[in-house]
Amino acid sequence: MSSFLSDTLSNPRVQLLATAAVSGVTVAGLILGFQALEREERLSELKNSIPRLPNNEDDGSKRLNGFGTSSETGLDPEDARNIALAKRAQAGDFDEELILEQLARNQVFLTPEGLKKLRDSFVIVVGCGGVGSHAAATLARSGVSNIRLIDFDQVTLSSLNRHAVATLADVGTPKVQCLYRRLIAIAPWIKFDLKQEKFDESVAETMLAPWEGRKPDFIIDAIDNIDTKVALLKYCYDRDMPVISCMGAGCKGDPTKIVIGDIGTSKDDGLSRATRRRLKLLGVTSGIPVVYSTEQSGEGKAELLPLPEEEFQKGSVGDLGVMANFRVRILPVLGTMPAIFGLTAANHVILRITGYPVSYVPGKARERMYEGILTYVQGSEEKLGRMFVPGLTGLKNPLTLGDVAFMTEELYSGRSILSGIPTKLVLIRWKKPVTSSVSRIGEGKDEQKCSTIRLQDLVCMTKEEATRHEKEIFKADKALEELYDDETIKRVEAKMREAEKYEWWRQ
Repeated sequence: MSSFLSDTLSNPRVQLLATAAVSGVTVAGLILGFQALEREERLSELKNSIPRLPNNEDDGSKRLNGFGTSSETGLDPEDARNIALAKRAQAGDFDEELILEQLARNQVFLTPEGLKKLRDSFVIVVGCGGVGSHAAATLARSGVSNIRLIDFDQVTLSSLNRHAVATLADVGTPKVQCLYRRLIAIAPWIKFDLKQEKFDESVAETMLAPWEGRKPDFIIDAIDNIDTKVALLKYCYDRDMPVISCMGAGCKGDPTKIVIGDIGTSKDDGLSRATRRRLKLLGVTSGIPVVYSTEQSGEGKAELLPLPEEEFQKGSVGDLGVMANFRVRILPVLGTMPAIFGLTAANHVILRITGYPVSYVPGKARERMYEGILTYVQGSEEKLGRMFVPGLTGLKNPLTLGDVAFMTEELYSGRSILSGIPTKLVLIRWKKPVTSSVSRIGEGKDEQKCSTIRLQDLVCMTKEEATRHEKEIFKADKALEELYDDETIKRVEAKMREAEKYEWWRQ
């Protein structure tokens, strides 16, 4: 073995390859190191370009490092005073008359009993950007005395067009710290629980846990990431935790179109559509209030734009972000719209906690329709199954009401794929199975019989169209081409491919 290694290592070709490999690793390391150093230099240049006071007028603010924190211990004198006052106020050393005078207008509107409920409440705000910061600021100004702020991100220069309280001096600081710093100056008696972490399903139990023995009275979802938003809403829905979700404020410009309604009614923006679809696949079809806009896109209006390559070439994209290149698309946002979304969500929370009468857009109340469609699928699958298993009984169906809601409302937009008719809708297989449509596990009395139906097998038709389809395709064994034209078949196949993409999200 040692002789083999010696001969191999002495081979000129092997030595050449080894040298090339080491050189490649070295060059790669140098390139990555250079890129990291270049990023740090750009980061420093951007932050240092923010004007500071002359030395003799320096406010003592902490100078930030590349991670948005500080190695200095000095505090702005005003911040130090606010923190000291907040500690006293939260310990009970604050005149109650001053608090009531500050909240006097709220007390007149909500009644003393309503204001007391608000002051005793605990609210969680998940996401402290443009929407969440305005929601949190309004809750603080209105009297909510226990607020948990959750956000992993930092204030960037681009945040300043829509953030409720951030200033140039806050660029690079955690958003939760920025909010805390400003809001205790407004209402020092409020207790804040700061969570500078990224919310996801794995930390939901900890992030939404009781605080000082009190469960949250309400949760505001101000997240702009679909995966995270869906995880939060599903967690709250399953545990009956009061939550309101803010949908997309990007590309919106008409404040009169912002409404509150059930998750089943939300529409007309990509975030609400994607969230609604994913939730339906998880079995959540209604029961969550959301803030959304009914504004339609149109010629001349802002749209989601790809990040131009030339911006990457400049080398400064996202340098003040918490993660390099975290956002790879530019979302046009008018600064007023996130504020209105956040204020609307906070308004809902305040009224709900205090018991003030509210009346919003009703849900579609389509649950009975979904149940009827699911029953139709069950019957259709049983009849189809008996073609392969004579005398079949007890067939189980893997579809849920959420699956039916998704297919009917989201994929087929509540219309027949054949005629566009929106009434008396059902779901039915498009193609007759080549082999058995029934899977069988076990034997005898323990045997389980289940339909093999998948989302991509189904199409939406009226009941009359489905009866004809079943008679001609399933029973008479006609080809699809004999019954439908090429355009219809292509349209259906496109929908089936789209449905296949969503199978992954089902649980």
